[in-house]
Amino acid sequence: MGWIFEQNRPIYTQLVEQLQMRIICGRYKPGDKLKSVREMAAEAAVNPNTMQKAFAELERTGLIYTQRTAGRFVTEDEDLIRQYRQRIALEKIEEFMKAMSEMGYTREEVMVLMERDREKSRAADQEKDRTADARFDEAARIDEKEAAPQEAQKGEMDL
Repeated sequence: MGWIFEQNRPIYTQLVEQLQMRIICGRYKPGDKLKSVREMAAEAAVNPNTMQKAFAELERTGLIYTQRTAGRFVTEDEDLIRQYRQRIALEKIEEFMKAMSEMGYTREEVMVLMERDREKSRAADQEKDRTADARFDEAARIDEKEAAPQEAQKGEMDL
């Protein structure tokens, strides 16, 4: 996941959001050491002061912490990470529902659309499973065909 910034929002805010996402999605795992402010700022192509401000905000929330002389680390508090993950998920759902409402959909209509999509996804997954099973069966048949002559030759040698 690269660093992508929108022009109409403060970079600092977007850094905080992207770092939060990297933590709650597991890219940065609990206890992981983060790169230095300068390294992370260079990677994101932002001013180190802006990255420092984002780190300070993440420290304030508890998602990261600083150990003197050792650097910054992702919290080991997995409950806190889960809480942030759930909070952000609910925010995304609300954003989605607001957009659907602006398109004229009711909550019930959105749920019907989502159920249809879920059924379509389930059917696609079942088709993938059938295809994978067929490939596995074909590979097993090929292995059996190749093994049969070898077994016959081995049997002849034993006589």
